[in-house]
Amino acid sequence: MKFLRRTGKDVKSVDNLKGIFPDWKEKETWLFIGPHDDDIVLGSGITMRSAIEAGVDVYALVTTDGGMGYCHMEQEKTIGKIRQEETIESFKVMGLDEEHFFFADFPDCDTTSFVGRRAAKAGDPAIEGYTGLQNAFTYYIRKVKPTRIFLPTGEDLHPDHKIVYQEVLISMFHAGGNIWPELGEPTPPPVAYEFGVYCDFADAPNLKIEASEEVFQTKLDAILAYKSQEQIASLVEGVKAGGPFEYIREIEFRFYSVNNYKDLF
Repeated sequence: MKFLRRTGKDVKSVDNLKGIFPDWKEKETWLFIGPHDDDIVLGSGITMRSAIEAGVDVYALVTTDGGMGYCHMEQEKTIGKIRQEETIESFKVMGLDEEHFFFADFPDCDTTSFVGRRAAKAGDPAIEGYTGLQNAFTYYIRKVKPTRIFLPTGEDLHPDHKIVYQEVLISMFHAGGNIWPELGEPTPPPVAYEFGVYCDFADAPNLKIEASEEVFQTKLDAILAYKSQEQIASLVEGVKAGGPFEYIREIEFRFYSVNNYKDLF
């Protein structure tokens, strides 16, 4: 395994995961959030497996129910359950037990209807009487208390990916404050990172992980667990062709201050 961190033109290469993450905590807890069940292993399976091997307490959260992922009409009403079972198998391949991953169960391809937070209606995925992506993400961030969060880049074309990205980032700040106390005790905001699934990053990534053959094969096996997704074989071939590498970009938050613009005038 090889781990690299780029700072400007300088690249640091080390043989341990800790060496490329600043402010490494004595107890690292990571939360991987996927809009869909297979996004996490596709975009960050190597990163996840490397963290598990390094002793990080790793969790995963699947946002949507997979209900639009059917390839045959006879699966139209059952695909969500099928994909959940495949996800359980996939995460077991990765090394996660069922206490370390969660299903938020928002409707696949309909995250636009659940932006923000509101009182839950009958049939809504609800926590403490409320629904909405910000409600769920705030709850799970407070529950897990991650030091770092990983999610697909907001540059991805899929609307679910764009919306999950924006809702996770604002929920990080909700989770650190006193708002919505029924969702748990406030927790320090984690550092956020993005990985690629469909589209390129908005800016160059600054972290690279080069996997061993064993870790790379674990990722491939975890992807293959999604047998109902008939495009999965071609995706695996694409991952194989790319090689045992993953790239990650630390998300920088640029907060507004009048001082940022005083020198312009």
